[in-house]
Amino acid sequence: MSGVRQRGLCWRCAQGHVGAMQETLVSIWTRTRRTLEAAGVEFPVNEARLLVEAGVGVSRLDIITDPRRPISDAQAANVTALAERREAREPMAYILGRKSFWTLDLEVNADVLAPRPETELLVEFALGHLNTDAPARVLDLGVGSGAILLAILSDRPRAEGVGIDSSVGALAVARANAERIGVAGRATFIHSNWWRDVEGAFDLIVSNPPYIPTADIAGLQPEVALYEPKLALDGGEDGLDAYRAILDGLASRLRPGGVFALEVGQGQAEAVAALAIDHGFRVGPHRLDLAGIPRVVTGKLTGPD
Repeated sequence: MSGVRQRGLCWRCAQGHVGAMQETLVSIWTRTRRTLEAAGVEFPVNEARLLVEAGVGVSRLDIITDPRRPISDAQAANVTALAERREAREPMAYILGRKSFWTLDLEVNADVLAPRPETELLVEFALGHLNTDAPARVLDLGVGSGAILLAILSDRPRAEGVGIDSSVGALAVARANAERIGVAGRATFIHSNWWRDVEGAFDLIVSNPPYIPTADIAGLQPEVALYEPKLALDGGEDGLDAYRAILDGLASRLRPGGVFALEVGQGQAEAVAALAIDHGFRVGPHRLDLAGIPRVVTGKLTGPD
């Protein structure tokens, strides 16, 4: 045996120790937790619970209040299948098919990045810029699951948004999420490579573009390197290719007084800010994540406010 399975019992081996015993919620949870621990998963306790909830069709309250409830062989097999996927380090968001972001519960799959907490900084900036009662036009470049754009539209009922992506699969996910959230009437999704098919001007332009240097992708966590779409990760040799493409067309698409906000990788804020300044923008204070890392570069065209 090799890899993660050297550190503990594989899932099917662990099941063999149960034999003909009746599985219960607590036994299947315990087994799942141990499997995830052996695989090096960061949060095995919580993730085991989520896998049991999904595989058996129960709630957290059921597991807490009725831990010895028997489950069927089919339910146990469901949890087994999910646990094996997570043991292989497939992201939980893809296994469960959903991810919480801002106030939304989004559908996700392997066509899109699983939205991350630091990306909520983009939403915070956007909502601080857009008046609650005023109409506004918002553009999200590389919309992915729709997380950023749909969070903005859900909190600004008079705003309208356009999301572009070069991935047909990602656009399908974004459209489905817009329908579920109830903002589809104010959201338009376009298959485009950056600015190619974008028309009109916008009050706010946001993006969480690919920013990982190509050579660094293989060394990322397995959940990212093995499963997340390379199209949404690969930022070219220095990680800045997407920012160059965005900034090349940004000035012509901002309305007077309009602003932009770009998520950046660790250590990239100053380089992206310098690119923006070279393109005629006045850059505002960077937005910091909880670790104090600059994560969002913002700005507007130079000139009168």
